[in-house]
Amino acid sequence: MDGSEVVNEIKEVNLSYLLLAQRLLREDRATAMFRLGLSRELADVIASLTLSQVVKLAASSLLLCRFRFDDHTILSSLTHSGKDHALQQAHAAILLAGQPVEGIR
Repeated sequence: MDGSEVVNEIKEVNLSYLLLAQRLLREDRATAMFRLGLSRELADVIASLTLSQVVKLAASSLLLCRFRFDDHTILSSLTHSGKDHALQQAHAAILLAGQPVEGIR
């Protein structure tokens, strides 16, 4: 895979992420903010983007979303294959809820 293929895939991920974020924010703002780890201000900006703005923003060669698994405990709780999957998901949600949301910087 060459560099231009990687950039094109990043652009596709960016577009998919932004469109998904907008849809989630329209359907249930509070849940979307929690799931995406967004501050109220950032959620407002994303929700208010026009399609043209979304396309321009998605064209960036920088990945706009990021993993929230900076903590080994969170990643382990999501990938550990135990008997009680629902409990593991709840534990991961609790750990993610304790992390600060992303804001505009």
